[in-house]
Amino acid sequence: MNPLIPQVLVSLVALGMGLAFISADRDSPTSRALSLALGLIGIAIFLNGAVLPRSGPIGYVAGLVVVPESAAIVLVLEWLLRVRRTVPAGALDTKGGDWMLRLGQASGLLYGLVSIVAPDLRATEFLYAVNNLAALERPGFWLFAGPILFSTATGGLSTILLLRRRPDRPERIRVLALVAAVPFLSAGLILRQEVSAVSVVIGEMIMLIGAVQYHVLQGQRGQFMSRFLSSAVAALVRDRGMKSAMEQNYLEITVVVSDLRGFTAYAQAHPSSRVIQVLQDYYDAVGAVVAEYGATIKDYAGDGILILVGAPIPMADHAEVALAIADRVRSATQAVTRRWSSGRHRLGIGVGVASGFVTVGVIGSASRLEYTAVGPAVNLASRLCELAADGEILVDARTRELVAGAVVESRTAQSIKGFPEPISVWALPAT
Repeated sequence: MNPLIPQVLVSLVALGMGLAFISADRDSPTSRALSLALGLIGIAIFLNGAVLPRSGPIGYVAGLVVVPESAAIVLVLEWLLRVRRTVPAGALDTKGGDWMLRLGQASGLLYGLVSIVAPDLRATEFLYAVNNLAALERPGFWLFAGPILFSTATGGLSTILLLRRRPDRPERIRVLALVAAVPFLSAGLILRQEVSAVSVVIGEMIMLIGAVQYHVLQGQRGQFMSRFLSSAVAALVRDRGMKSAMEQNYLEITVVVSDLRGFTAYAQAHPSSRVIQVLQDYYDAVGAVVAEYGATIKDYAGDGILILVGAPIPMADHAEVALAIADRVRSATQAVTRRWSSGRHRLGIGVGVASGFVTVGVIGSASRLEYTAVGPAVNLASRLCELAADGEILVDARTRELVAGAVVESRTAQSIKGFPEPISVWALPAT
């Protein structure tokens, strides 16, 4: 058999895995780094087998075949770094592990530089060195093996630090798969050429199994959690990573709060199974409206729902959109309350809307995260909701100011807990 055939097949496997990962999740920074790393691994395997001569001198141009190999080391560690940033750290300091990976990347670049400068030495004393065990005793071997081992060690230590954060099962699986695959991938450089391809394929299959398990578990989780979390929040974490998503921002948004009227008495008078059905219908009706307008449901708290308009995805017309949401929520929920109201226990809906500057961001512990908003507008919307009669939408002065063309009806100024001065209030009539 042509000795080049196994190298070609192994390189095609790596390239195929890279294309599969990028096509499945091209918007994820971690998937992009891993896909590019696998593609470069495939190119490096092919070049090492096809370009380097079996005997005779090696020119400096041939030394350039190590560039994709060196870049693959850098990108594998970059992938691990990006994975670390998606795992909440709690009170743990993550800088040490991140710097460790940066040093590993620098060592990978050093390996590439030395290989370009001394391609003959790499080919004769390092590449497939097990063909000649005496090479393991020569300084030339360790000149190339040293940087690779250092990069591997930094990746391993950083992984140990990552596992201390107790990441959830999908994250743990894909990280451990990388740890298990790296020795096989690295061994492919020094084992005899006829068996090096087998070693690399084993490493690739370990990574593939880990990645498939990760995506299956994440897909199952996504199907479940999409019922509760805003798609905008999910996209924020996926596209920017956990570290970026957790950054706090101070911006003006509009808050919409709704809750059911007569719900406490209704819940006491009816079986819990019926109460759950009422809440499910109510949540589904409000959730459909919120999803249509691209807003975010921050909380389901019993019969109360808190909606953020303008965060995490900013909206220039957040106040106008919020009024439209409030009106649609009122009409959609009234259909639900009519359906479930009984003769002695009638259900209704009240809505409060307020605009203002708030601090928004992802907060939580290492085991639980929540997207939250803190500011007077949140409290005011909740208080207005409490004051609203059945079928009424109460609006604060800032929302009315932002939507100058809105048709609203003036109401008596209200003294509201937590606010030193009476609050001007308007009502949004039914359309």
